[in-house]
Amino acid sequence: MTTSSSVENGRRDGGDPLGDGGIGKPDCPHCGGLGYVVAATGSNAGRAVVCVCRAAEQEQSRLDGLMRLSQIGALAHCTFESFLPEGHGLAQNRRRNLQTAFDTARQYAEKPQGWLILKGGYGCGKTHLAAAIANRQLDTGRAVLFVNTPDLLDHLRATFNPESTVSYDERFDQVRNSPLLILDDLGTQSNSEWAGEKLYQILNYRYNAKLPTVITTNLDLEAIEIRVRSRLVDLGLSQIVHILAPDFRRAGGDDHSDLSTLSLHADKTFDTFDPRERELPKPQADNLHRALQLAMSFAEEPKGWLVFNSTAFGNGKTHLAAAIANYVSNAGEPVLFVVVPDLLDYLRASFSPSSQTRLDKRFDEVRNAPLLVLDDLGTESATAWAREKLYQLFSHRYNANLPTVITTAVPIEQLDPRLESRMLDGNRSTFFVLEAPSYRGKGGRPRKSGQRRS
Repeated sequence: MTTSSSVENGRRDGGDPLGDGGIGKPDCPHCGGLGYVVAATGSNAGRAVVCVCRAAEQEQSRLDGLMRLSQIGALAHCTFESFLPEGHGLAQNRRRNLQTAFDTARQYAEKPQGWLILKGGYGCGKTHLAAAIANRQLDTGRAVLFVNTPDLLDHLRATFNPESTVSYDERFDQVRNSPLLILDDLGTQSNSEWAGEKLYQILNYRYNAKLPTVITTNLDLEAIEIRVRSRLVDLGLSQIVHILAPDFRRAGGDDHSDLSTLSLHADKTFDTFDPRERELPKPQADNLHRALQLAMSFAEEPKGWLVFNSTAFGNGKTHLAAAIANYVSNAGEPVLFVVVPDLLDYLRASFSPSSQTRLDKRFDEVRNAPLLVLDDLGTESATAWAREKLYQLFSHRYNANLPTVITTAVPIEQLDPRLESRMLDGNRSTFFVLEAPSYRGKGGRPRKSGQRRS
């Protein structure tokens, strides 16, 4: 390090040694034991800076401060060895998804680079995986800061207390320069302007410096402040893993939802569907047959969206949607079948003080359902709140490309344009108009039970 002549070799301008009473190494050739030198060049020219003899001590002190700030001690039991990547009684697609999340986190822990975003519902295992990454780093002697997001902001606020032994600048620098920062539960902090600004400053700094960062959240990415979200979704830096597993804390991992009314449609299967060949004119019968084929193909491999539309009631839309749901459910995969007005009633009910389920948890259950069947879209009351909730639901499932079946008896142009644009996107959705009139209850020929599909 280049220093001014006034402190070179640890002497004052008058030539007196500086070794006595200093905080550096007594035999240091740069500071003579003082612990500081005055830089002669660079951005710190003319300023006292820490001598190289204290660098190791200062770094260790910084790492000790990180450990005191970190909350990983309470999660020492959260390791990769104690995680259950097969979950508890999960359906096959969720087991695969959880195994992928486990493998991704374990690989990241071996060599943390870039950002890893773990998102999913309550109790799905994302905090365990994030803590396992932290514990693996500590096992190899590397520093890490694991902290709950609201607590991090509290730590920063605490530095404003006159009795604080740590300055705000020191604490802020500890966080943003942590070798590995793990922010748990992003989105649960208070949404004050100060909190938002501090989080942005920390994440923007780490984004620009490409510092390894792990973030867990149960929020939709669309719900995160846009400046932060733009950094989280940069695929040049971030891996985003969406965990589909339900709450590990629910006994047996039961996927049944009290929202679903599929049990009321147990009789609606592909075998009991009436193709009405004897009743309908050939063009209408052919149209109904194509609808049946579409439904069966979707049930075999649910991907994207399937929309059945017709202004006629009772012509097979709900039967086909329920048949898809029953087929998938009988294969052991979770399905949520719900009538749209009933869904909105369930969400409204969560506002009641006596409700056992919060709105955010109830809504998260719907928007992240592995297969969601929405029956009778357009029959709900068209309040501003209802329109906004449906838009949020559609937007999330559209962006996440989650399998969704929708039935509606409303002309598509009469629906919210934001919903219409998503249902008519040919890259993501199959929109099929049923031309058959309402079922008249005669002349039909139901398929025989057990008959195989072509």
